[in-house]
Amino acid sequence: MKVVFTNGCFDILHRGHIELLRYCKSLGTKVVVGLNSDDSVSRLKGDSRPYFSQEDRKFTLESLRYVDEVCIFDEDTPLRLIQNIIPDVIVKGGDYTPDTVVGNEVAHVEIFNFVDGYSTTNILEKMP
Repeated sequence: MKVVFTNGCFDILHRGHIELLRYCKSLGTKVVVGLNSDDSVSRLKGDSRPYFSQEDRKFTLESLRYVDEVCIFDEDTPLRLIQNIIPDVIVKGGDYTPDTVVGNEVAHVEIFNFVDGYSTTNILEKMP
């Protein structure tokens, strides 16, 4: 079994997220998503986030055919989770380089180029 790991807040799920998860599934047999807890999202994104609770975000991710498992973590980075899972591949979005990805010493890193025009922050800014 080839395990692929990715992580994020996945606050408002959009096409860019789905394309990332589909890419993860193309690389292995099991996709594990590290999901930032509500407290972790607030520390990273500010007091107005997350928009959806960690339970709702987890449920949504688990409902996707590209995701096999979702693990909530409370730290600012998923390093401890990655060290516990020991995936074969870690996938991150295009604003990273392999050497800046947390856990790059544990597993091979693949960078997924962002799908232009999709961003949770941009979506929230457009909402009334």
